[in-house]
Amino acid sequence: MCAVSKNQTSSRNWQGKWPRTPGRLLGTGLIRLYQLTLSGFIGNSCRHMPTCSEYGYEAIARHGLLRGGWLTFKRVIRCGPGGTSGIDNVPKE
Repeated sequence: MCAVSKNQTSSRNWQGKWPRTPGRLLGTGLIRLYQLTLSGFIGNSCRHMPTCSEYGYEAIARHGLLRGGWLTFKRVIRCGPGGTSGIDNVPKE
């Protein structure tokens, strides 16, 4: 069993520090809206860990709307039929 300390929250999205710029807030807000609305209807079919929406949230939070959006787009393409699977973390740089 994994214990969570008082300072940590269990959340599906990345909890690291990131600059709250307008582009990043817009991008992460759109992904969060997708997670709260459409994600449940589409189903749990992602073959990667973290899921594509979690990856997108972290990529945009870390790298900004343009670069993070591009990384997310490439990830969603890889997740399609005949694509890859497994652990695929957001690049640090």
